[in-house]
Amino acid sequence: MARERQLSRRSLLGGAAAGAVGLTAVSAGPAAAAASRTVDVAIVGGGIAGLTAARDLVAGGRTVAVLEARERVGGRVVNLKLANGGHTEGGGEFIGPTQDRIKALADSLGVATFTTYNTGDNLLYKDGKRTPYDTGGLLGSVPPVDAAGLANAAIVQSELDSMAAQVPVDAPWTAPKAAEWDKQTFESWLNAKAVIPSAKFLLDVACTSIFSAQPRELSLLYVLSYIAAAGNESTAGTLERLTDTAGGAQESRFVGGSQQVPIKLAATLGDRVVLSAPVRSIARAGGSYVVTADGITVTATRVVVALPPPLAARITYDPLLPAARDQLTQRMPMGSIGKAIAVYDTPFWRADGLNGQAVSDSGVVRSTFDNSPPDASYGALMGFIEADEMRAYDAAGEAEIKAAVLADYANYFGDKAKNPTSFVLQRWDNEGFSRGGPVAYAPPGVLTEYGAALRKPVDGIHWAGTETATFWTGYMDGAVRSGERAAKEVLAALG
Repeated sequence: MARERQLSRRSLLGGAAAGAVGLTAVSAGPAAAAASRTVDVAIVGGGIAGLTAARDLVAGGRTVAVLEARERVGGRVVNLKLANGGHTEGGGEFIGPTQDRIKALADSLGVATFTTYNTGDNLLYKDGKRTPYDTGGLLGSVPPVDAAGLANAAIVQSELDSMAAQVPVDAPWTAPKAAEWDKQTFESWLNAKAVIPSAKFLLDVACTSIFSAQPRELSLLYVLSYIAAAGNESTAGTLERLTDTAGGAQESRFVGGSQQVPIKLAATLGDRVVLSAPVRSIARAGGSYVVTADGITVTATRVVVALPPPLAARITYDPLLPAARDQLTQRMPMGSIGKAIAVYDTPFWRADGLNGQAVSDSGVVRSTFDNSPPDASYGALMGFIEADEMRAYDAAGEAEIKAAVLADYANYFGDKAKNPTSFVLQRWDNEGFSRGGPVAYAPPGVLTEYGAALRKPVDGIHWAGTETATFWTGYMDGAVRSGERAAKEVLAALG
């Protein structure tokens, strides 16, 4: 039987609170869409990047069609429905200082923020020992490992920030030492610099938490470019800003869940957004492009592809893309990530003086956050499953993962964590239109050899997505910036 394409309002909201915002004007897939459209610009991907590009193009007087493969908008940003009627974030959720563009977008849509719960002690779980620690002291959020390890880690962090300051955010491959840094993995560099085991542990945890990839997988140049991008036009990026909660990238969350931003943005675009329409091919036809998706064909003068590079590569292009662009997409894999959220009647860890944030050297979940709503009407512990740990469980059933996650939570927060009222799991590796997250990263040799193809338009095809951002690559802010940049390119080209 053919799959039903018409979407209910609830499925369209992707788990958001039903009363939050209507999207009834958005085309609910090919069954609700015309068989063909002709517009100025076809946009492939209804995540934050594609929707932002569409907003700016419409504001510039151009007609657009946004083709989204999923039955919802948001891409790697999604709200998950909870059994108690609430919701939690299954993908991107945090914003922080210097993430100016996502904040401006949310403000324009009336989506408020609240401070990530950060009152009380963090937890370090290392070598089977549970150690609460105060983040208000001299060490801040740095876990209290041995003094030698802390000193070594501080030196390494300072050196990383200093090296990152030499990397141009718009062209990392032009850095003075780009060739030297890009020919080695982050792990090989760390092995030479983080000589105290506890320091190596801290840097390894930082790496997997940021990239959902192991240090052995990443180019040192890519890591440095990512650090450099953790700022804005007036503020240099730092590793600390990537890892911190207060004053860092995890400082705030969105009221109603992060998917409220793309949901409300899509609502402003109405039936320009077509859901359940995975794009299969983009073909040049004279002075136009024919973009063919399931159930709908769009003819456009320009195309914006707002997908991660490895997913953009799964579209058939005619004529073929330049070899450099295609080779780039073959070499940028997605990170491996899942999020596990256990829901409780109350955030019981707060009564124990804990803020819900744990860092561990073992288990399937090695970093956690308090994902409770701002009114604390129920408790929610969120754990990241990342890199090797996620890959080890990609083929596992949800029951097996749940058991492993709750065992970790009990180690961190006590026996009460063993008995949640509900449990939700988002495995991005197994999500058909993402196949991982939070970002597609560059192994050694990719940026210096192929990086120039990351944003460079190919005739009338333009590239967006957080991977293409010059600031806050890999984050929602980077997605907004990339959409704004792509729209400017297109508007300039169309005159």
